[in-house]
Amino acid sequence: MFGLQARPATQVSPSIREPAKDTKPMDQTDRKPLKPTEPAIWKTMEPRRTADATPTHQEVESRARSHSSDADLRTLIVGPGVSVKGEITSCNRLIVEGKIEAKLADCPNIIIKEGGVFNGESTTEEADVQGSFDGNLVVRSRLLVRGTGRVSGKISYGEIEIERGGRISGEISHEGGSTVSRLKQA
Repeated sequence: MFGLQARPATQVSPSIREPAKDTKPMDQTDRKPLKPTEPAIWKTMEPRRTADATPTHQEVESRARSHSSDADLRTLIVGPGVSVKGEITSCNRLIVEGKIEAKLADCPNIIIKEGGVFNGESTTEEADVQGSFDGNLVVRSRLLVRGTGRVSGKISYGEIEIERGGRISGEISHEGGSTVSRLKQA
């Protein structure tokens, strides 16, 4: 025959045929750690992409429009470690993680994250304060002061919710009402 060679059969000992009873499956702690000089082999289950599978410019734009809303398009984020000073004339949402000193005219939603600081004045529909606000704040709808939030100054609100631990001080009034209460800082 062409290319066939007979090999002698090797005998398998009975201990190899039977599964070991004392062995346990290898878990993450039993594996030998890789040394920096050893290459790591990455395997992926993702099929390879061909050149024909690339999306067209129109497909990319339509996906982007479907995933974003007008609020996402008009969101201003002041990130941690960033300081901003000035006047903000228009946005749909302001997220403060850094420090801002500003006059905010037209922004329906303000979120001051924990560690964020807003000094100045703002008129808004809703405010969520986890950080610190100091100045003149007019919230037409709902003011939410979280447990880590601090609000001080002249505050006017439609509805207010203060979580346990949240602090509010200054001149407080209900929007639409003429009652003004003065709260002293604790």
